[in-house]
Amino acid sequence: MRAGVTHEGSGGDWAFMTTSNSSSEIGKASDHLANERTFLAWIRTSISIIVFGFVVAKFGITLREFLRVQGATVQESGVSLIIGVGFIAMGIFMALAAWFRYQATMRRIETGDFKPAGPIVTVLTVVAAVFGIILAVYLIYTARAL
Repeated sequence: MRAGVTHEGSGGDWAFMTTSNSSSEIGKASDHLANERTFLAWIRTSISIIVFGFVVAKFGITLREFLRVQGATVQESGVSLIIGVGFIAMGIFMALAAWFRYQATMRRIETGDFKPAGPIVTVLTVVAAVFGIILAVYLIYTARAL
């Protein structure tokens, strides 16, 4: 006999048994996998923001060296360093928020008490928009300096 199949009667009728996994258990596993994919997407995004912050901070150093090579007077403002460190801090915050959100969602899936994301989505959106505005203003400012 094959696993998961029983033989009924002598007429050769085969009946398939149900598996031990119920549809709610399969749904729970699917929910956990979706939670993990979302967590990993947040982590990839936070890594990208951290790297972008590093590039912005290094941009100021590169720009300063470029201007020195051309013989221009260089003003040390440190704005790119501040903006870069801000992006790095935002990326770190996003990674931590992703971990806390992953843990909370995992517990809620297990207890069947899932609720959508709260104010963290709004906070991250506003912070990202503010950093985008700051970066745009900085780029306009540095373009005028050249």
